[in-house]
Amino acid sequence: MEAKAYLKYARISPRKVKIVLDLIRGKDVNVAMGILKNTPKAASELLIKLLNSAIANAENNFHMDSTKLYVSECFVCPGPTLKRIMPRAKGSADRILKRTSHVTLAVQERN
Repeated sequence: MEAKAYLKYARISPRKVKIVLDLIRGKDVNVAMGILKNTPKAASELLIKLLNSAIANAENNFHMDSTKLYVSECFVCPGPTLKRIMPRAKGSADRILKRTSHVTLAVQERN
């Protein structure tokens, strides 16, 4: 049994989130929290909130022991891309792609 938490439409590129998710996959919750607090990436702040949410879901909805939890699964999928325009020389324009992410984080009890 696993408890999940979702973060949808986060205004950060999935490529940037994946780097931080790879650091915490399979780690104990306390170790993962320490890694996130000491990682100087923009995604770390969002993932701290998401991890806290997953821990709360495990305790309140599934009555799991928070000391035995570990990050069993975490992945990111691309969300919708916002298309913007940047003016360029001679009246032309370039397209700017502002990417969004859907992040899923699951925690499970160790046996």
